[in-house]
Amino acid sequence: MNPDLDETDLKILEAVEDDYERSLEELAEELDISKSTIHYRLNKLKENDVISTPSVSIDPNALGLNMLLITEVSVSHERGYADDIGDQLADIDGIVDVYYTMGDVDFVILARVQDRDQMNTLIDDVIAIEGVNETSSRFVMQEVETNADLMGTMSEEMRENVLDAE
Repeated sequence: MNPDLDETDLKILEAVEDDYERSLEELAEELDISKSTIHYRLNKLKENDVISTPSVSIDPNALGLNMLLITEVSVSHERGYADDIGDQLADIDGIVDVYYTMGDVDFVILARVQDRDQMNTLIDDVIAIEGVNETSSRFVMQEVETNADLMGTMSEEMRENVLDAE
């Protein structure tokens, strides 16, 4: 955790997470903080990699990517396998997230495709990676909540932990 964050930083993060394109004037008015303070703090948050990159949220359904696949991947355990296999998984077209996990499975991947043929190709590409032993996939029937609003999902305890970090 970054020990240099305070409540003002968290308020700024909340405000820009919803809409990074907002002007300093709008932010200053909403947060009751001077434009120069917001500008300075945004730059500090970028320099400290708290804000990694401003991004655009694209609706995958608008591109026909309406099939969301959650796949568990079990692999052979050899030295360096996590990085090597993880990188190969991330390079497969359609895979949007790769998570290295502990427990019964080694990786969980989230993928978006447009049809069953693309889904079959994606799974074939996963299985073709040397060291992959088994996959188990689930298909999302309905996306109840897809929340990229990180600040909005933080509990008060989580916020306090950020502020109290040393």
